[in-house]
Amino acid sequence: MSSSSSDELEERLEEAFDGIFQNIHDDIVAGRRKKKGQRTYIERNCEEGHIRLWNDYFSEEPTFLRHLFRRRFRMNKDLFMRIAYRL
Repeated sequence: MSSSSSDELEERLEEAFDGIFQNIHDDIVAGRRKKKGQRTYIERNCEEGHIRLWNDYFSEEPTFLRHLFRRRFRMNKDLFMRIAYRL
């Protein structure tokens, strides 16, 4: 191999490396810019959830029985009510 062909190969490799490096750098910089966007607001209807929870477990005629309250909240309903009244 002559020195001119090895210089030419070296230049091509250097150009390829520079191109790959620049693409990776641009992707990293673009990824950082995307993260600074504003978060979207999700309406969760908390008031409706509260009403449904109250009707399911705490109303005069609850939808679910006492043993299902224990299964969901992992405590007896009487204990929960004592804690709630003390607060």
